[in-house]
Amino acid sequence: MTLRHLIHSSGQYWVPVFAILVAVPVISFLVGRSHRDGDGRNAPWKFAYAGLVYLACVPGIFSVVITAYTLFFSKDNLLDVDPVIYFLPIATMIGTLVLIRKRVSFDDVPGFNRISGLMVLIGCSFAIALAVHNTRILIGFFGSLGMLFVLAAGVFVLLKWGGSMLFRSGSEQARPMPKFPPTEPQD
Repeated sequence: MTLRHLIHSSGQYWVPVFAILVAVPVISFLVGRSHRDGDGRNAPWKFAYAGLVYLACVPGIFSVVITAYTLFFSKDNLLDVDPVIYFLPIATMIGTLVLIRKRVSFDDVPGFNRISGLMVLIGCSFAIALAVHNTRILIGFFGSLGMLFVLAAGVFVLLKWGGSMLFRSGSEQARPMPKFPPTEPQD
């Protein structure tokens, strides 16, 4: 079974897919209302939020990737795709993250740094693949060489940060996102 067959067969069972995707932000809202302000960082709630983040972000990231692939690489018409498969997971991911963020800081949600690192890695990888796909390398390079180095350095920093967030051990501290432009400490 190919990925295209999986997407097509998922679209045939759109009612359960729709119900599951709508249930995630509803459950996020209910979990947020189940505890007092400030208790979201405590033991049972932070693990519930972590599960909800993964339930929303994994299909959301997958949907972003297939939507971007359809738009930029295969150049299919997005009016012909199934909105429950292509767009609802993205809306579910955004809605769930907004609802969770209102109740708890993402720093208190276990594993959120890893999923955000995965998002950065996928985004940078997609940008690199799109640039390679759409670039026609000619004998002469018509862009500024300095701009090429700046672009390469920026992608490298984001990939390094995303990789360190994704593959760090559980005992390591989370690294802050790199600032642009980098700032030097003042004496």
